[in-house]
Amino acid sequence: MNKLIINDRIIGEGEPCYIIAEMSANHGGSLEKAIEILHAAKAAGADAVKLQTYRAETITLNSTKPDFCLPSDNPWQEHVSLYSLYEKAFTPWQWHETLFAEAKKIGLDIFSSPFDASAVDLLESLDAPVYKIASPEITDIPLLKKVASTGKPIILSTGIAELSDIELAVQTLRQNGCEQLAILKCTTAYPTPFSECNLATIVDLPTRFNCVSGLSDHTLGLVSPIASIALGAKIIEKHFILDKSDDSVDAFFSLDEKEFKQLVGAVRDAEQAIGSVNYSITQSAQKNILARRSLYFCRDLNAGAVITENDIQSVRPGFGLHTQYYDDVLGKTVARDVSHGDRVTFDTVTGLTEK
Repeated sequence: MNKLIINDRIIGEGEPCYIIAEMSANHGGSLEKAIEILHAAKAAGADAVKLQTYRAETITLNSTKPDFCLPSDNPWQEHVSLYSLYEKAFTPWQWHETLFAEAKKIGLDIFSSPFDASAVDLLESLDAPVYKIASPEITDIPLLKKVASTGKPIILSTGIAELSDIELAVQTLRQNGCEQLAILKCTTAYPTPFSECNLATIVDLPTRFNCVSGLSDHTLGLVSPIASIALGAKIIEKHFILDKSDDSVDAFFSLDEKEFKQLVGAVRDAEQAIGSVNYSITQSAQKNILARRSLYFCRDLNAGAVITENDIQSVRPGFGLHTQYYDDVLGKTVARDVSHGDRVTFDTVTGLTEK
C-alpha cells in the first residue's frame, strides 16, 4: 500500500514527487482553453492534469432553499446557489474523450475526480489510470465503493474530513477492492491560511494508514508544497490556470504556467537537497578542504629537535596531520629538517604511528 503505479510510473518512497495540475473550472467553458491548459501544464513540468467529472444535477439539487444557497462569507457567494456555481464550473462530459486523447498524445497523465456512479462509468470507458476522491466526497460511501470496485489506484483528499471519516473511507475502499491508496493532506479553505495547513499530518498518514501521502494545496504561493516535500509528500496537487485574469471560479487561488513551472523546479530542487543520509564530504565540498584545521610546523626545526608547543600549530588548511595527534606529536623529535609552513606528517615525526 505504500506505492502507487500510474501508467507505469511508480509513486512512493524513493521516487520523485508526482505533481498534478488541477484544471477544475479553469477552462472557463472553452474546450480550446482546456486543451491549451493540457499543453501549458506539460510545458510547466506537470506529471498529470486532473479534471472534475460531474453535472450540476449529479452533485446537488436545483434549489434555492437556504440549505442550497451559498453563505455570505463563501468565496463563490456571487453565484447564489450550489447549482448555479456547478453549472458554471463543470467540465462538459463530451469533452472528456478529446481531452484524454490529447493528453495521451503529448505524454501527459490525465484522470479525474468522479462525483457519482455515472461519472465513474464514463471514466472507466476512457480507461482512466487512477481516481481522485475529492475531499467533500470522502463521506459518500456508495461512491467510494463504486470507485474501489474498479481496482484502480485511488488518491483520497482529506479537506473536510474528521479522522473518523478518513478511517471509514479507507476501510470502505480497502474492503471493496482498492489495493493502491494515497491520501493527501488538504484544507478545504480558499485560499488556505498557512496556520491551518498542518503539514505535519503528511508524516503521520503513511504510519496510520499504510499509504502514500501527499498534499492537495489551496494556499497562495509555493511555501506549503515545498515544505511538504521535506515531510515526505510524494504527490502534490495544485490548481492550474492559463491566465489569472480569466473568468473562472477558481482563478483566485490557482497558479499560472510561470508559477507552476517555478513550483515544479522548486520541488525538484528540494528533492535533490533532501537527498539521503550521508555523512561523507561531498565532491563539491572537497575543494573547500582549505577550511579545515590540521597540524603545521610554525618554526624552522632541524632533524632530531624535540617538538614543543611553540613548534606546531592547529591552523587552516586541512592538508596536514589531523589535530587529534597534537598531544602525541609533542615531545617527539623531528625526523628531518622542516621549515615554517611545512605540514606535520607521520614522515616528519619520529616514532609517530597512526591511530
